[in-house]
Amino acid sequence: MPINAAVRDYLKTRRSVGIGFLKDPGPTPEELQEILTIGTRVPDHGKFVPWRLILIEGDDRIKAGEKLAEIARRKRPELDPPPSPGDAPPRGPRKDDSDAVASLQGITKKFGTVTALDGVDLEVRSGELLAVLGPNGAGKSTAISLWLGLQQPDDGVVSLLGGSPRDVARRQGLGVMMQNVELPKELTPRELVRLASSYYSDALPVDETLRRAGITACADRPYGKLSGGQKRLAQFAVSICGQPRVLFLDEPSVGLDVQAREALWNSVRQLLAAGCSIVLTTHYLEEAEALAHRVAVIAHGRLIATGTVEDMRALVARRHVICATRVGPDDVRGWTGVVEARMENGRLHITAIDAESVVRQLLAADAGLTRLEVRQAGLNEAFTELTRNDITREAA
Repeated sequence: MPINAAVRDYLKTRRSVGIGFLKDPGPTPEELQEILTIGTRVPDHGKFVPWRLILIEGDDRIKAGEKLAEIARRKRPELDPPPSPGDAPPRGPRKDDSDAVASLQGITKKFGTVTALDGVDLEVRSGELLAVLGPNGAGKSTAISLWLGLQQPDDGVVSLLGGSPRDVARRQGLGVMMQNVELPKELTPRELVRLASSYYSDALPVDETLRRAGITACADRPYGKLSGGQKRLAQFAVSICGQPRVLFLDEPSVGLDVQAREALWNSVRQLLAAGCSIVLTTHYLEEAEALAHRVAVIAHGRLIATGTVEDMRALVARRHVICATRVGPDDVRGWTGVVEARMENGRLHITAIDAESVVRQLLAADAGLTRLEVRQAGLNEAFTELTRNDITREAA
């Protein structure tokens, strides 16, 4: 009887909880029997699913997971020829921070008649956090999928840690935290981290991973009973357990309260200090402003700007003028150089292209104004203007 048919018959008589993972190809009959003796079951899977789902029964979830990982490691030489020592990606920080650990070179990717990426060149450097920003549908997710090896480009070259993202040796240096993900509800964060750690040759101790992710207090609670923010921290723990050289964080702060977000940011900074390279996609521009070494803005499938946060700010001429004055927003909206005016917390806030001219007019209108501040535009304003300009060019 074929293996999968035997497993289906076995499944009919058992109740399952938990998960493990096993890389293709499936287990031999002998290995299947070995797995079943500790209460595991192997259902069918799709041809291109990178890891097979294992449903584990009873109280031996971790033991089963470790056994599956052992079988996967034994099978790996049959799946991918082992890289030579010179080809394997080195661990730890690079000596030269200018080295690219991931890159897209001349990438074009289409889905039918829609061009998701159009000639994009982008790199992630060793030890840096690159924030990839852009409106919905800009091409950010496609770029990340290419780096993860989930998509193939129509044109151009994708590189991860000096090789193809589809190489097992490169994936050993990868960590991923996606925005839309669900983990098995029955397993605890501790079990999830322990299981995920078994696939890495140099994983962190489980307790240390939980501590770095800020999830220790909830480590033994079933995942399904965690709050939304706690689930995000559990997912973060799984993404960092293998000490990745390149970490992809997709909207990591969604669902976190202020305290948890600050703790996550501190963990991210520690990873950067240890030499990890991070790609961050976020709609919280203050998050990019607080963490990013460089920012890349993608719109309509094109890379429209890249540089440091200061570089992005310098691309826009806007500045903020704030003061306590008897002059109101309606009084200044018609002035030359004023883009926006509003009252906030008893102070007049003006966004202006020519801040010096606006300040002179304010002083002429109210010589007694106080608490005057002139600030450079933030990343939010820079992003808004860059994407607006790109839309204008598209329309033209």
